[in-house]
Amino acid sequence: MLRPLIAAALLAATPTAALEPLSQNNYVNDRLVQARVADLIRRGCPSIDARIIRAFSEARKLKRYALDQGYSEAQIEAFLDSRDDKQRIYATADRYMVERGVVNGEPETFCRLGRDEIARQTVAGSLLSAR
Repeated sequence: MLRPLIAAALLAATPTAALEPLSQNNYVNDRLVQARVADLIRRGCPSIDARIIRAFSEARKLKRYALDQGYSEAQIEAFLDSRDDKQRIYATADRYMVERGVVNGEPETFCRLGRDEIARQTVAGSLLSAR
């Protein structure tokens, strides 16, 4: 779920000389971490689903953000292809979840976090739907 959303969100932009690397752009990274959190919750909790249309809408918003910032397609592709950046985003999402009590193999911990994210209307919560 995460890779197609990232790709759709960050394709093509015009170059700007003074841009920070995407790996240092807090807005982009925070949203990618939250998308990963949502993906892990929906996989770990049988009573929570992904809001696919909402996820694609958020991906388009992220793409628009990247375009407005002036990132080039080459910068975006390099970021998406970076194993280090992917591992960093995944590790940040994992820490976020562990800090909030999620335990692998215990679906209720995923469900509890998912319900909390939905109730707090976080980015991750906006990508989820409780059955």
